[in-house]
Amino acid sequence: MSYWNIAQVLVSIFVILIILVQVRESGSGMFGSAQNTVRTRRGLEKTMFQITIGLIVIFLVVSVLSVRFA
Repeated sequence: MSYWNIAQVLVSIFVILIILVQVRESGSGMFGSAQNTVRTRRGLEKTMFQITIGLIVIFLVVSVLSVRFA
C-alpha cells in the first residue's frame, strides 16, 4: 500500500465519523424531518459543516494524486 492509499483511507474514515456525529447531533434522522423549516447553521454545527466540506475536498485531492502517482 502506498502513502496515498493510506491517506485516502484515513481521510475517508474522518469523513464518515464527522458525518455520523452531525447526524447524531441533529436528532432529525438521516433524511431530515417532515417539516420544511429553514434554519441557519450556527456555532459548532457550522464549524463541523465547514470541516466536512474541507475533508471532502482533501479526499478528492488525495484520490486524484493517488491515481496520478500510481
